[in-house]
Amino acid sequence: MMRSCCSELMEEGYYIVVDIDLEKFFDRVNHDILMSRVARKIADKTILRLIRRYLDSGVMLNGVCVATEEGVPQGGPLSPLLANILLDDLDKELEKRGHKFCRYADDCNIYVKGRRSGERVFESIVRFLSKRLRLTVNEEKSAVDRPSARKFLGFSFLRTGFGVKICISRQSIKKLKDKIREHTRVRRGNITLEERIKVLRRYLVGWMGYYALTDDPSILGNITSWMRRRMRMVVWNQWKKPIARFRGFRRFGLTAREARMAAYNSRGKWWNSRIKLAHIALGNQFWKRSGLPDLSLLHLSVRQSW
Repeated sequence: MMRSCCSELMEEGYYIVVDIDLEKFFDRVNHDILMSRVARKIADKTILRLIRRYLDSGVMLNGVCVATEEGVPQGGPLSPLLANILLDDLDKELEKRGHKFCRYADDCNIYVKGRRSGERVFESIVRFLSKRLRLTVNEEKSAVDRPSARKFLGFSFLRTGFGVKICISRQSIKKLKDKIREHTRVRRGNITLEERIKVLRRYLVGWMGYYALTDDPSILGNITSWMRRRMRMVVWNQWKKPIARFRGFRRFGLTAREARMAAYNSRGKWWNSRIKLAHIALGNQFWKRSGLPDLSLLHLSVRQSW
C-alpha cells in the first residue's frame, strides 16, 4: 500500500511532501474527543465503557497507579486502532480539500506540487489539528521538503530517471548501525562470538523482514562489510595477547610468517580489523559458516519468498 500510495503520487508530479509529526501523539490524545469519535463508530454502550476504562486505567509510577486524563496506552493492538479513529477527521478534511496524502496511524505525509503550496498546507493543517483535535504538531520534526530528504515509516522516496525508488531512510540506517554497535562492543563481559552472532542474526532477520521492501539494496552490502569489520575487531580483542593472536591466525589458515605480521604490531584493534591478513583469516566465508547474515543475500531471500 505504501509503495502504491507514495510512489504513484510522486510519479504523478507531486514532488514535495508535507511531513506532519504529531508531538507525543499517544501521550496527548484527549479522552473526551477520542470517545466522541469512537461513539460514531460503535453503538454498544458496554464496549464504549470498556474502552473508556482502558483509557482511564492510569500508569504505574514508582509503584503507584496514577490516573491519566489524556493519552492512549502504547504497545497494545487497540492503540493504533484508536489513533486511526481519532485521525479519521484529518483524513476527511484532507479529502474535502482535495489533497493527496498517505497516513498510517499518527504518521502523515501530504504530497503537493510546489514548496509554497506545501507551506500553506502545513500552516492550515497545524491550525486544524490544534483547534479540532487538540493535537500539537512538532514543528522541529515536521517539514516541507523533498520525499528523499524525509522519512515515512522508516523509508524515503527517491525520484530517478527509471521511476521512483523506495529507499531505507538515513535515520533507519543510523538506528540499525547503533544496534549493531551495541552488540559488537568489545567490552561486553564474557559474551562468546557465537552468542553475539545469534543475537545479531535474530535482530537482522526481523529487521530485513520489514525493510526488504527497499528498491535500493546497495547500502546493505556496505553495512554487511562494516559489521564484519566490527566482528573482526571483537575477535582481535578476545585474543587479547599477541601470542594468542598468532595462534588464532595460524588456526584460521595463515602461514607462520603471515600470522606473526598480523599478530605482532603496535596498532589498535580497529586498525587491525581492516588489514588484508585479517580479511584472509576472518573473511566472508568464515562469517558465512559462523551464521552472521549477509544483508544483501538476506534481502534477496526475503524478496524471492514474496
